[in-house]
Amino acid sequence: MGHRHILWFDEVGLGDIAQVGGKNASLGEMTRTLATAGVRVPDGFATTAAAYRTFLAANGLEPRLAALLEELRAGRAGLQATGAALRSLILASTLPEALAGALREAYRSLAGRAGADRPAVAVRSSATAEDLPNASFAGQQETYLNITGEEDLLQACLRCYASLFTDRAISYRQAQGFGHLDVALSVGVQRMVRSDVGAAGVMFSIDPDTGFPRTVVVSAAWGLGETVVKGSVDPDRYTVFKPLLARPEAAPIIGAAIGGKERKMVLAEDGSTLTVATSPEERRAQVLDEPEVLQLARWAVAVEEHYGRPMDLEWAKDGATGELFMVQARPETVQARRSGDRFTVHHLTGKGPVLLTGSAVGESIAVGGVCLVRSPADLADFRDGAILVTEMTDPDWVPVMRRAAGIVTDHGGPTSHAAIVSRELGVPAVVGTGNATAALADGDAITLSCAEGERGRIYAGALAFETEDVDLGALPHPRTDVMVNIADPSAAFRWWRLPAAGVGLARMEFIIGNLIKAHPMALVHPERVQDAEALRRIRELAAGFADPIEYFVHTLAQGIARLAAPYHPGPAIVRLSDFKSNEYAHLLGGEGFERPEENPMLGFRGASRYYDERYRAGFELECRALVRVREHLGFTNVVVMVPFCRTPGEADKVLEVMAANGLERGRNGLQVYVMCEIPSNVVLAEEFAKRFDGFSIGSNDLTQLVLGVDRDAEDLAALFDERDPAVTTMIAEAIRKAHAAGIKIGICGQGPSNHPDFAAFLVREGIDSISLNPDSFLRTVRTIAAAEAPGR
Repeated sequence: MGHRHILWFDEVGLGDIAQVGGKNASLGEMTRTLATAGVRVPDGFATTAAAYRTFLAANGLEPRLAALLEELRAGRAGLQATGAALRSLILASTLPEALAGALREAYRSLAGRAGADRPAVAVRSSATAEDLPNASFAGQQETYLNITGEEDLLQACLRCYASLFTDRAISYRQAQGFGHLDVALSVGVQRMVRSDVGAAGVMFSIDPDTGFPRTVVVSAAWGLGETVVKGSVDPDRYTVFKPLLARPEAAPIIGAAIGGKERKMVLAEDGSTLTVATSPEERRAQVLDEPEVLQLARWAVAVEEHYGRPMDLEWAKDGATGELFMVQARPETVQARRSGDRFTVHHLTGKGPVLLTGSAVGESIAVGGVCLVRSPADLADFRDGAILVTEMTDPDWVPVMRRAAGIVTDHGGPTSHAAIVSRELGVPAVVGTGNATAALADGDAITLSCAEGERGRIYAGALAFETEDVDLGALPHPRTDVMVNIADPSAAFRWWRLPAAGVGLARMEFIIGNLIKAHPMALVHPERVQDAEALRRIRELAAGFADPIEYFVHTLAQGIARLAAPYHPGPAIVRLSDFKSNEYAHLLGGEGFERPEENPMLGFRGASRYYDERYRAGFELECRALVRVREHLGFTNVVVMVPFCRTPGEADKVLEVMAANGLERGRNGLQVYVMCEIPSNVVLAEEFAKRFDGFSIGSNDLTQLVLGVDRDAEDLAALFDERDPAVTTMIAEAIRKAHAAGIKIGICGQGPSNHPDFAAFLVREGIDSISLNPDSFLRTVRTIAAAEAPGR
């Protein structure tokens, strides 16, 4: 390509990083190769590294820059003074006429292609040591938006050159071991996407916290994307399951969290940017609709497949035309460095009050004292090894973030600057807490936990925790299917590396209790809710949905889908709600729909509720959510399981209601299991086997009912033992009868995790699957394999 000063995006690709830098090379690569996949990149061009070298030579800058940098290296000058002097030298220089002329000519050509006299452009810096597989250099150089006219363009290019020597860029290069004068700067000039009157954000083609590779995570906010990148807003966050995107009938959005979006960045009349408050309607509304989320996710998959690695992407939506564009693509640099063969688990063993929650970044735990830093002017006061607490961060904060044990911010989401840099540094963070700087005092001892799912927690005091590092390649692979029990959708992706055969138990009531929080019947009949405060909270929860029923169906469906995703296409056995009446009464609006019971454990629970008029309308919502999971989201690996089904006649009634609501056994491959947890399930196993596709032994209830021991009674705890001969005889009989009927049988109780000899008993009896809590999977899978060994 010789020594041309300007190259159009459709002339460059990944092989041209040395010429146009990582950012522009990637934009060119997408422009040239991904148009057939529908990926839209704003038209534009880039100045070359040769142009930058020509600029330095024409102004005699290199020896003067080198002298200033040597003063910094030798410790005779400070970073801020050196950076200011370097930038002043560049800004006082002029662009050579050959370069200036090439820029003017290219801008006129872009105007002709855009059909405008003075098209607005975005002017972006792209260093030749940037967006590399192991160093992102995110946010180190500057971008200038809405530049119009040739002279303003020339000045913006000069300012981009100067931004190669921002304090943060100098510091970052030093930390990464790059020579300052070995790096050249290319300037990318793109047609301006009017996201200032639209929306913008970032997305990852991998879950950035857990490394789960089969999701796309999209963050979105109103206005220019800088607010999302810097973390000054809490954006909307959408999670899409990649394997089902190819199915035209599926819309696998398995998470849609609406952020606060309290402010947005827009353009002022003079082309500068300003941050303004969003309207109440904007805060409540979703930034992207379903087709837009799916389109962006498909683009992310196309880019990832083309590059052959997980990607960190930026997108923008033009508010004038409604069009979506990809405006940046760089390699994801954090999860790419992690070994797929090792699995580190952090367990919080101490207890303390929860002070704050926010989005968890990473999966580890940090203990330390609070160091409250309210502004960049106070960065020098940071104490090494403390937990940094601040409103938000930007690239200037990186040197301090590197020295922190943990990071807590008031604002920002999982794709904010604080989150991205924390992942890259391996420092756990909880971002978007809302009020950490007000709630925490300097010097307070706190524990920061990112080991409990997507919600990070800040605990008072220094709590004890354990860390376990496991070589997954050394784990045995038993003949018995070993599955996992998962209840919390937010934690589901933490365990994707476990070599599990599927989800043996997904508890629907956990999703209802922790995410939906309201009694299903109170959502069907809000007019019957007598508690005014409960009704207010229900309306608040359902805000943004067509009605409270849609809130329930939508939230439950996405929660189930997240549980079904980690081991897809392996089965995910979802148990229908099994709250007891006293537990239902504690949900919002629940008291008016539940009658007091002397013994709720043996009362109106499980299957008996589903066909009863007191709850049938609520159960129909559960069915609607499951239909949406299987038919709209595409998770046909979901198996439905009926709990606490006392008689075959009761089973018939439940199956009839399910079929009437779209869950017909056998339709679209639907399998329906039943819990084997009541002695009648064993005694009449042949009859239950005619009605269901599989059994799952609930050892806690079965032990309770066989031995007549209340499982919650502390005084009788010594008598409660699933290894009692009466219980093991029932289990062995259930396994024998299930196999005689030709259906599968597994167990999802806690017994195999607690008692290795009980796990060995199950293996000897020929059980088909054992489902374990994730935190006991690693040790129990070894017990199961040992029990299968010859001679045992």
